[in-house]
Amino acid sequence: MNYTGYLFVHFIGEQKDGEQVYFSLSRDGLHWQDLNGGKLMLRSEIGEAGARDPFIIRSPWEKKYYLIATDLRIEAGKGWHVAQYEGSRDLLVWESSDLAHWEGPVAKTVGKPGAGCVWAPEAVYDVKKDAIMVFWASMTVENEGEEPKQRIYRAYTKDFKTFTQPEIYIERDNHVIDTTIIGTEEGYYRYSKDETTKFIRVDFGKDLEPESFTEVKSETLDGIYGVEGPEIFKLNGEEKWCLIVDRFATHKGYLPMVTDDLKSGEFKVLSEEEFDLGVTLKRHGGIMNLTEEEYQVLAQFI
Repeated sequence: MNYTGYLFVHFIGEQKDGEQVYFSLSRDGLHWQDLNGGKLMLRSEIGEAGARDPFIIRSPWEKKYYLIATDLRIEAGKGWHVAQYEGSRDLLVWESSDLAHWEGPVAKTVGKPGAGCVWAPEAVYDVKKDAIMVFWASMTVENEGEEPKQRIYRAYTKDFKTFTQPEIYIERDNHVIDTTIIGTEEGYYRYSKDETTKFIRVDFGKDLEPESFTEVKSETLDGIYGVEGPEIFKLNGEEKWCLIVDRFATHKGYLPMVTDDLKSGEFKVLSEEEFDLGVTLKRHGGIMNLTEEEYQVLAQFI
């Protein structure tokens, strides 16, 4: 496809209506305009009555878009402990055929019994399986007597209505959350937050199977502490990629960095003058490249 713009779906924080779905639009992936006057675009009134960490994916088989999110509203006052250990095991799902009109949300239970929240769900098309792999983090106990641990789980779908049984996708010595994946000609790059150390780690696999991945060393990412919510996307018309990370520890919002060589693991960290994320403080979300037709559909909300 010939892409000419970008859509950023995100939430804005733990204030009233902050944990709902907001849209922003960009031509270059670095300078963003908030849609709908900076007000929410999609609201969840089911489950926990909040939607965090939204992510959007285009169907590989038909003109349809799916938006998924965490069923969670911290502003309601239950707190992080409840969310981690007793949170909703549901995935929130919206769908659209034009990006302007959305149906949903519908709640789909994908978390395993006994799990905490289905956290920061994302999805990627698995070419080998011709199916969409959905993945998320949950606090679980897999073996009797062990301490609960944040692991990444996955399930497969073709329609976001039915899912395969969840299985462990990433397990490490430390807690791991917030994973994002991008496919390239050579394989898949996977960026995850080490929830124990608060750094982003990257690994590469020729396919999406867990045993395919090996760590990619990155001095850039090793030097950035207190970040989460990584999102990676290709810059349109260039052999360059942009990785954004949410500077949650300093409340500064997302920081973009750019590379022309994913396998190197190294990025140029942009200065504050080189990007503009718009008026609202953007929290964990997802970015989708847009065709001109798609861009114009969304531009009506500027």
